[in-house]
Amino acid sequence: MAARGRRTKVLPSELNKVCPERGDDPATHPRKMSDFEVVPNLQQSSSSVSKSRRKAHFPIGSNEKQENLISWIPENIRKKECTYFVESSQTSDSGRIVCECGYLREQHLEDAAKPPIFLGKEWDPSRHIQERPTDAFGDIHFTGLGQKMGKYVRVSSDTPPRVIYHLMTQHWGLDAPNLLISVTGGAKNFIMKPRLKNIFRQGLVKVAQTTGAWIITGGSHAGVMKQVGEAVRDFILSCSHKEGEIVTIGIATWGTVYNRESLICPMGGFPAEYVLDEENQGSLSCLDSNHSHFILVDDGTHGRYGVEIPLRTRLEKFISEQTKVKGGVAIKIPIVCVVLEGGPGTLDTIYNAITNGTPCVIVEGSGRVADVIAQVASLPVPKITVALIQKKLSMFFHDTYELFTEGKLVEWTKKIQDIVRSRQLLTIFREGKYGQQDVDVAILQALLKASRNQDHFGRENWDHQLKLAVAWNRVDIARSEIFTDDHEWKPTDLHPVMAAALISNKPEFVKLFLEQGVRLKEFVNWDTLVYLYDNMAPSCLFHSKLQKVLLEEREHTAGSKMPRIQLHHVSQVLRELLGCSTQPLYPKPKHTERPRLSIPVPHIKLNVQGSSLRSLYKRSAGRVTFTMDPVRDLLIWAVVQNRKELAEIIWAQSQDCMAAALACSKILKELAKEEEDTDTTDDMLALAEQYEQKAIGVFTDCYRKDEERAQKLLTRVSEAWGKTTCLQLALEAKNMNFVSHGGVQAFLTKVWWGKMCVDNGLWRVIACMLFFPLLYTSLITFREKRLQPMGCLTRLRAFFTAPVVIFHMNILSYFTFLLLFAYVLMVDFQPLPSWREYLLYFWLFSLVCEETRQLLYDPDGFGVVKMASLYFKDFWNKLDICAILVFITGLTCRLIPSTLYPGRIVLSLAFIIFCLRLMHIFTVSKTLGPKIIIVKRMMKDVFFFLFLLAVWVVSFGVAKQAILIHNEERVEWLFRGVVYHSYLTIFGQIPSYIDGVNFNIDQCSPNGTDPYKPKCPETNEDNKKPIFPEWLTVILLCLYLLFTNILLLNLLIAMFNYTFQQVQEHTDQIWKFQRHDLIEEYHGRPPAPPPFILLNHLQILVQRGLLRKPARHHKQLKEKLEKNEEAALLSWEMYLKENYLQHQQCQEKQNMEQKIRDIAQRVDVLAELLDLDRVKKTGLVEQRLVSLEEQAHQSAQALRWIMQALQGSGFGSSEDVPPMGSSKASEMREVDLEGKAEESQPPYHVLARNLLYPGSHTLRFPVPDEKVPWEVDFPLYDPPAYSADHKDMAVQDPFSPNPMGRTGLRGRGRLHCFGPNHALHPVVTRWRRNLDGSIIRKSLKKMLEVLVAQYPLSDVWALPGGSLEPGETLPLKLKWILRREFWPQFQNLLKQGTEIHKGYLDDPRNTDNAWVETVAVSVHFDNQNDVEMKRLNSFLQGCDPELCIRWQVLDKRSPLHANHKELLHKVSTLLGAYY
Repeated sequence: MAARGRRTKVLPSELNKVCPERGDDPATHPRKMSDFEVVPNLQQSSSSVSKSRRKAHFPIGSNEKQENLISWIPENIRKKECTYFVESSQTSDSGRIVCECGYLREQHLEDAAKPPIFLGKEWDPSRHIQERPTDAFGDIHFTGLGQKMGKYVRVSSDTPPRVIYHLMTQHWGLDAPNLLISVTGGAKNFIMKPRLKNIFRQGLVKVAQTTGAWIITGGSHAGVMKQVGEAVRDFILSCSHKEGEIVTIGIATWGTVYNRESLICPMGGFPAEYVLDEENQGSLSCLDSNHSHFILVDDGTHGRYGVEIPLRTRLEKFISEQTKVKGGVAIKIPIVCVVLEGGPGTLDTIYNAITNGTPCVIVEGSGRVADVIAQVASLPVPKITVALIQKKLSMFFHDTYELFTEGKLVEWTKKIQDIVRSRQLLTIFREGKYGQQDVDVAILQALLKASRNQDHFGRENWDHQLKLAVAWNRVDIARSEIFTDDHEWKPTDLHPVMAAALISNKPEFVKLFLEQGVRLKEFVNWDTLVYLYDNMAPSCLFHSKLQKVLLEEREHTAGSKMPRIQLHHVSQVLRELLGCSTQPLYPKPKHTERPRLSIPVPHIKLNVQGSSLRSLYKRSAGRVTFTMDPVRDLLIWAVVQNRKELAEIIWAQSQDCMAAALACSKILKELAKEEEDTDTTDDMLALAEQYEQKAIGVFTDCYRKDEERAQKLLTRVSEAWGKTTCLQLALEAKNMNFVSHGGVQAFLTKVWWGKMCVDNGLWRVIACMLFFPLLYTSLITFREKRLQPMGCLTRLRAFFTAPVVIFHMNILSYFTFLLLFAYVLMVDFQPLPSWREYLLYFWLFSLVCEETRQLLYDPDGFGVVKMASLYFKDFWNKLDICAILVFITGLTCRLIPSTLYPGRIVLSLAFIIFCLRLMHIFTVSKTLGPKIIIVKRMMKDVFFFLFLLAVWVVSFGVAKQAILIHNEERVEWLFRGVVYHSYLTIFGQIPSYIDGVNFNIDQCSPNGTDPYKPKCPETNEDNKKPIFPEWLTVILLCLYLLFTNILLLNLLIAMFNYTFQQVQEHTDQIWKFQRHDLIEEYHGRPPAPPPFILLNHLQILVQRGLLRKPARHHKQLKEKLEKNEEAALLSWEMYLKENYLQHQQCQEKQNMEQKIRDIAQRVDVLAELLDLDRVKKTGLVEQRLVSLEEQAHQSAQALRWIMQALQGSGFGSSEDVPPMGSSKASEMREVDLEGKAEESQPPYHVLARNLLYPGSHTLRFPVPDEKVPWEVDFPLYDPPAYSADHKDMAVQDPFSPNPMGRTGLRGRGRLHCFGPNHALHPVVTRWRRNLDGSIIRKSLKKMLEVLVAQYPLSDVWALPGGSLEPGETLPLKLKWILRREFWPQFQNLLKQGTEIHKGYLDDPRNTDNAWVETVAVSVHFDNQNDVEMKRLNSFLQGCDPELCIRWQVLDKRSPLHANHKELLHKVSTLLGAYY
């Protein structure tokens, strides 16, 4: 591979021959760049958002993004190559000579063999390996079964992590993860128990899929990486949708990848074919085909494993430091390490992870290192000895145990002790452990445990845990691990995550937060709603409608910037959806009047303590008042996004639930009309149907309890829903099922009969209409008692104002009008109008006045334009206007003598239209009413049918006319021949001359000059016989009749039949629904019939025109209740809604399908418990055996002590002592039980034995706990020497040793002098108090505040003190925070304080020859008005702007140095305070 690493200039046309085949020279195979085939990645992100982003980055058929990637990667990502060939003592697998880098001579650059500048020098990686632009990146295509795709890149081992992260998120289109899972362990294939393997695979994939995590492994097709890949493969195969794609990133060493030559493509492989060949890989490894992304780390060498570990560690650390904002919550991406099996490298990985604060999950039972740590994790650290570790290694490392030297055993013991010491970061997954049946639960519990035990100020870690659970969408973890008795959550603390759960559509979390006490009235306000609407999904139809409104506003105001979403924009769209009968829910405020509440952005910590949260927002005087209902507002926000589960949870919280359900149904039906996606439309319509059923269910329960109160709910004016009523919302949404409900129909019947009883017969009403004195008999009964007396005058008024009476009187009046109209047209139409005709005109004038009243009747204040639009939406109103306009046109013509006859014709047409208006009267009939609907729908069918018919009529007519007649120039006869005759032919009137048999020349005009005869067909001049092709005209006629008479007419009949069947199935519902319109019309109509109705019109004109009285609704259809009455009614409705929901839940449980699902789930749980019980029994037997052995050993020890005591008292001799057990058993018990005495002793220094010395790259010699005392023999002990600013590291140390024992490092370290380095740490405290001055208590103990400081270049806080220079009384660090004039007074405070510690301090800087000894003095201010404390606060300063000083609550989780925490513990014990 002569061209390896050299960036040869390749033409764009050369690429497809460079990449697919191995060994090709890039400079010899030209092809075109346009020939690239871009294949999208199949396994990338676990979220639908990232999928769309990915498609945007790599669209099929578009090279723009690909070209950007081709140009970006070589400029930013490098590879490494050896530039100096030095022959190695080792050979390749084939026995050939290789370089020290591991590559063959021909795999180097051409000039690498003889570089003049390096001649005579040894091979040095830092000098002889250089970086060059990478030549391997693109899409990797695994050939063979499955045809899997992934993305890959070859990177230098020194590549900055931010560059790789940018590549993954920006160019590969991955969404930032919610969790980073680093899986490590054995790199070779190992055997796991089948059950444990299944549990691990399912749990790992579940946690990745549910949380949106990235899984990072070594990427090879072996060991733990293979296990992860197979887990992902099994999940993808079992997943029926692509939403379950999992991001699995393999970070491998480039030099160990077998068949990597196929991945080299200087201009990118799109795709690069890769063959997975395990049989011939030798010492190398193949990439795993189930990973989705590969980062191949190159250090310029070949065949050396572990090269990728430093870069992987840096990349994981970089990703874990990134902050992801999703759904309004910002979290740092958490990381967890999962360990299976493993060897020495795995132990180092675990140790480094624990040292860096990364939680680790160890899978017990997987083998080797994982099992060693799992076996000792539950033991106290002093019990973890070298002998115990040696024993465990011999158990789990059968084949390689002989390779462990004594030094390695010591090192492993030290590292395992440090790992176990950080128990908060260590989680052992044991098969069958209670509460940890799944790996995913163990992983998430490990993260939460680490977060819970992390040092913090206040309650930040609880917030962080909850944010993690929300980001992961694991409500089960939140319930079991976060919402426990350990922490008391305030409802306001949950507001940020509540907003995040809403935006992210996580209904289970919303339900959980409501259960935890979140009050929507406190959570929802103006700015919260604006924030929620601002974060709507862009794919939502409502969002696009909002954007249109904003665009219109920008064009109207001629602004350059798009205005921000405000609630009046939302209200504008909502009014379009809810209909014009509702008033705006959020009126547009003035800039100076806009009510603002102090609401923080939800991803920032809310600070609403003490703020006044109101649910009602009101305008100033003269403006529209409106109600801000939090449940309504959230419900609308959820419904317009079609979020079913979320909306259902919120609706269950609503008070005005029936109106809310009907409004949601209306909104969803309107949105479904505009939605383009068919599936979304079906979902919306199904959800609208569900909300209608909810409204019906609640109303049914209400109606059963109390009919009168239920009917009040129908007509109650709902302020929350735009001052409309439930009945009006149902009519707007065309909810026929709701309107046809028996309770609604009973209410409409009551309205129809007015104040009369509904059981009065119709014949009685007609009789009283014709002879009203019958009213004063018992013929008609009334509902109200005050109308019962026979002589009551209001009885007459109550009868004639009833809608049923008004309707029948108008029918009688309308029939009289039509009779008069017909009489005038047929009998009495004179040149000068008679009195009957004048009476007709007067009658029509009264009809015009009534239509004008209906047009201008505006009790709700909608305005003339809105009322006109509502008026003209009704078909019958259009028919009325048409009839009146035609009548006026005919009247105008009639009054002009010259157009008298045309006027009569026009008036005759008007009479037809007036007669058609009679059909509206039939809507009251249950039999004829639906038939009118059928006729209207059939008219639509006919309208569309005519388009089909016109095609055949015109085509046949034109062909017939052209064949028969030559040059007909008369337009009227052309129309007759083409359209009229063709149309009549359908009904059997066939022209006689079409076949030439019945041709008669006398019936036509030869030249077309006779205006009353058609032009003759083409004829013979001699015998005047037709000469057109009769056979053709007959065939055309037969085909025409076949298609029109048989096909099209039968099609029309079928259409009519379908329409009839549709309406007939819902006859009852349709009649009940349209019955309301008739009742409403005559309920608001003046009682007098035309023409007497003019008297009522005159009365209305006087009241509104002269007296200025506003129009108002009748109480029975729209009633505004008093506040107390309305509150009681809504409470009653809410109570019955809860009953309805409980009944629905019971019905769901009784459902057979649900029962089957529950039984299947219980069987699965039972089977799982049986398996766990078997595992537990095995473990229980082992535990009992161990306990029995321990008791036997204790008994033996006790007997030995008794025998020794008796022997010491002179009873018996040493020769009589019986053997107490084999030495081997005794040794084993000593291994298991040693350290009993040590538990009572003080622990040895721990911080002073950290392997990495702070501020340097020096590693200490590992010193286990048992080897710390100088008295314990430790022949292997050979610590390195280190002294800062000392070049000679081998100087023997003449000073005395560390009094606490070995530290693993000789020299001075970073301390100032050998021996003790003195320090002073004042602990300044005061009581923590409330605003009223009372001391705050926790667990019945007072709480302290301590003065802490954060010094520059330090991440943690510390006590204000430090090292004392010789001759100084105050530490330099203390002087930094105090003004010079306060130094003497502070010294006096120290003298008055209490010394809590003096002596050795466990410090990471300690060595064998230098250590820190400190004096800690407690300075406590008991009184909050203490003068010295006030002076101290006034003299606190910072000489460095990066120096921070604060009073901090004293708590064991405060982020201070570990040795400082011990001092704080002593202070709290001294003062009896909480710690």
